[in-house]
Amino acid sequence: MPSGSRVRIRTAIIGFGISGRVFHAPLIKANDSYALEAIVTSNPERVAAARKTYPHARIIASPEDLFSAIDQGNLTLDLVVIGTPPANHRRLAMAALDRNLHVVVDKPFVPTSEEGEELIAAAAAAGRCLTVFQNRRWDGDFLTVQRLIQDGQLGQIRTYESRFEWWMPEGFGNWRDEARVSEGGGILHDLGAHLIDQAIQLFGPVAEVYGETIRHSHTTQSDADQEAFLSLLHQSGTRTRLWMNGQAAQPGPRFHIMGSRAAYTKWGLDGQEKALAEGQMPTDAQYGVEPPETWGVIGISGASTSMPTLSGDYPQFYKQLTQALQGRNPAPVDPHDAVAVLKVIESARQSRISSSVAD
Repeated sequence: MPSGSRVRIRTAIIGFGISGRVFHAPLIKANDSYALEAIVTSNPERVAAARKTYPHARIIASPEDLFSAIDQGNLTLDLVVIGTPPANHRRLAMAALDRNLHVVVDKPFVPTSEEGEELIAAAAAAGRCLTVFQNRRWDGDFLTVQRLIQDGQLGQIRTYESRFEWWMPEGFGNWRDEARVSEGGGILHDLGAHLIDQAIQLFGPVAEVYGETIRHSHTTQSDADQEAFLSLLHQSGTRTRLWMNGQAAQPGPRFHIMGSRAAYTKWGLDGQEKALAEGQMPTDAQYGVEPPETWGVIGISGASTSMPTLSGDYPQFYKQLTQALQGRNPAPVDPHDAVAVLKVIESARQSRISSSVAD
């Protein structure tokens, strides 16, 4: 796409579960640089929801039908967004790249780092943009942490703790409950992809990995984990500690960061996913704005103050992707970053202490 072009980016979304319905479709609809041409889903309820919310998009039953329509000249696209379970990511991304299309792949990128490297090579050979939807880089609380560290308000970071924890005793209720580790299943692959990426963005590449995983056998027959803990030593010398848990009856703080000058503690999750799921559009004035009662706290014991959370900005991903497709800037997420995350996950699984709990 030439620089300065006003032609809209003709886009298809494969998958209309949480990924396609909650994240990608609303963000694409809110950005005038894109035209949502097709949505791929065969689930009757999702078909009805897609037709109601995106009446101008073609609803196509399968990825094979989508690619067949492209091959027959019945559909012209520039970009394919892949929001299916990760076991399908490599195959679908390769099919899109074979048709000279740009590709967005949801996280976890692919089940293995080797598959990720294959896709990167294929995109380079095709001269197409390949990027990974690491939307949590634009969580309001993470943007706040990034700012505090960059500005030196915390001093030298001595302890960095980051958590994604919530109470889902019966599981996620979707593919995540059944997918095996070899298919990209497990909370370490799913939520770990976010937490590891954030830690690397803050402190650089990882030199050493220690991991623990727990599988609750009553919730699934899969070999995938429902709890995980990682301790990462970064090449910069900083150590980060990451927790992922869908079985947490009392979640810990989202961030707990100790510095030589001050500490920052933040509870609760970024609200953008909830807002999008409830139908709020990214163009709404209050989108991404966190209320004061959930702001984090900065300071030292006995002398701390409330720290306003920066506004969350998931729309930034597609804004930056527009610039990348126009040749003005790099992709919003370098797929090599996603491969680095996968290598940490693989190292964690090799070095981990694992256990299975029958409740």
